Amino acid sequence: MDWLEALQRLRSTDQPGVLATVTGVRGHAPREAGAKMLVGASESWDSIGGGNLEATVIDRARAMLDGGATTPESLTFTLNERAVTQHGKQCCGGVVEVLLEPFLPRPTVAVFGVGHVGHELARILSRLPVHLYLVDSRADQVSPDRLADVLGGVADVHPVHSPVPDSVLGTLPAGAHVLIMTHDHAEDFLLCDAALHRSDLGSVGLIGSSAKWSRFRARLQTEGHPGETIERISCPIGLPDIAGKAPAVIAISVAARLLQLLPTAAPSGATAGRR
Repeated sequence: MDWLEALQRLRSTDQPGVLATVTGVRGHAPREAGAKMLVGASESWDSIGGGNLEATVIDRARAMLDGGATTPESLTFTLNERAVTQHGKQCCGGVVEVLLEPFLPRPTVAVFGVGHVGHELARILSRLPVHLYLVDSRADQVSPDRLADVLGGVADVHPVHSPVPDSVLGTLPAGAHVLIMTHDHAEDFLLCDAALHRSDLGSVGLIGSSAKWSRFRARLQTEGHPGETIERISCPIGLPDIAGKAPAVIAISVAARLLQLLPTAAPSGATAGRR
């Protein structure tokens, strides 16, 4: 399996990795500029030259994975017998530069309620590399015809019709970002209650005014949720400096705030093979 096939496999199974690319060579070196290797948590694919160079890159790449790194790094290797090494000498005589680009699993975003605002938000988020769940208790809101302008983006879109949306919330993966904007305040409340029973969500946002949130906060306290737990829910949602109540404006504001919460690491090869 080459690095590109391995990258596609890691992405399809939501595993992180680091793409190592030889970006510069001066003098003699085991591989040319452009050679690539992919490093996963327990395996690596292809080669950038073997020996100390490759072993050191693998060590650093796995340290980046363990630390959740999102920023690319550059390493420079002098291939002569005087260079300090950890994994044996390489005496090719040249200098090699290697770029390490981490990529993370696609984050999960779940939008509960695909009405006017939810649909506008789905259109925006469908352009991002995310797993996008669109959940509604009304079957027509998540029909393929209605979501035709959402299904053609780079996101992995999962329309879900469920009469009990809060049960769907319980099945989301850890780290999922939840946005609650249904047509029914009673449904919104049940979703908030279900979200607070999970401590592993990435974020929880509720659409609505400060007055709505004041009522919800009091009811959630009555249901036994501690104050610090309730504060995990953000309401109102979006960026406070973006004013306007039009669905598209609200959706842009919410998407902008979400972007501040999502990881950004994605090497150039990470989109290879996408439709």
